[in-house]
Amino acid sequence: MSAAPDATASPSLLTRVRKTPFWVQIVAGLVLGVALGYLARTADISWLATTLETIGKIFVQLLKLAVPPLVFTAIVVSVANLRNVTNAARLAGRTLLWFLITSLIAVAIGLGLGLLTNPGQGTDLSTEGLKAPKSSGTWVDFLTGIIPTNIVTSFTEVNVLQIVFLAVVVGAAIIKLGDKAAPVLKLNETVLELTQTALWWVIRLSPLGTLGLIGKSVAKYGWDLLEPFATLTVDVYVGCALVLFVVYSLLLKFVGGLNPLNFFKGAWPAIQLAFVSRSSVGTLPVTRRVTERLGVPSDYASFAVPFGATTKMDGCAAIYPSLAAIFVAQVYGVHLGIGDYLLIAFVSVIGSAATAGLTGAIVMLTLTLSTLGLPLEGVGLLLAIDPILDMVRTATNVAGQVVTPIIVAAREGILDRTAYNNPQGDLLAEPVAIPAQASAKAPAAA
Repeated sequence: MSAAPDATASPSLLTRVRKTPFWVQIVAGLVLGVALGYLARTADISWLATTLETIGKIFVQLLKLAVPPLVFTAIVVSVANLRNVTNAARLAGRTLLWFLITSLIAVAIGLGLGLLTNPGQGTDLSTEGLKAPKSSGTWVDFLTGIIPTNIVTSFTEVNVLQIVFLAVVVGAAIIKLGDKAAPVLKLNETVLELTQTALWWVIRLSPLGTLGLIGKSVAKYGWDLLEPFATLTVDVYVGCALVLFVVYSLLLKFVGGLNPLNFFKGAWPAIQLAFVSRSSVGTLPVTRRVTERLGVPSDYASFAVPFGATTKMDGCAAIYPSLAAIFVAQVYGVHLGIGDYLLIAFVSVIGSAATAGLTGAIVMLTLTLSTLGLPLEGVGLLLAIDPILDMVRTATNVAGQVVTPIIVAAREGILDRTAYNNPQGDLLAEPVAIPAQASAKAPAAA
């Protein structure tokens, strides 16, 4: 009789946390982080602020650590596996087309909000002592920077654009060589699975990382910092919300013939992680997982999602640069004409790969400002609030990286609509598998 209580004992705290849905853990970390950050700032508790900053920094460092091998192997495998996809060229072309269409819509919303609200007028910000960034984005830098001068440096300095270039070349060469390159493809598949497995361990720490990142921002910047940038901040959040919840929903409904609510139900874990991590590439495994869970075929998703994680940036490369350019121009008293606004749209659509899926959008901003001839010192005005703006920008980026493959798959008739309408299962409990292995196991299972 005495053994009965042990058999029916309540589960441990760790067990209950593991059984808690992933999104609930993220929200809990978010709320607790805001509370602790506010406490650290108002009570001037330096050790708490330092602890929060350290937790957030370690989490971001762990995400970034996986970026070079993850991006390289994911794109090598995805490009090589295009040979197994029916109408691969057509799918790739349609994917790129919808990337461009949604980017144009996003930049139009950004420009519209900027013209309506004039975010830089009346800010009374001092521009004295501001210096231009040591390295600014120009079209020459962008084009020449794609091709690496040293392969090792591309990886050690985490130049994602150069890593993408190398991966595409290697993937194309694997297709060209065929069976001769099979060992190389197998090696990349193995490294990709190893990297994804290790990164999933980091992703499980997302609630803790959320606590640290949000808590650090509140403790360091508080709410007073937003006052001179209030209009710009509201514009960025409203613009991203319009794209995320309105534009994407309308496209899913009327272009894909799908229920938008099911999209948000399935994609929300990736959107949440992107919001707190501020890294499209760091969110890549979750982005791909939710894309496949929403019915996109694995072979196609393995191409479209890594491609989108490095080039599809509606938040960082469309909405934000357009609003920031208007803001900087108004602060410095520079008049922008219709031609300038068209140039902003062009830069946003064509130059989005410059953001490269890492935290922040400084490269894209300097590229836009330099193209328009605006003072690059204006970047210094926005650095303080960049982490606050970057959260919603990255969430919008990742949502777009999921929406586009779904729309293309739906229009091409390859979307599993049953899976889309019923996105189920614990995201963190699903097995990690890469397309080649999944397809290889299918005949045996049959």
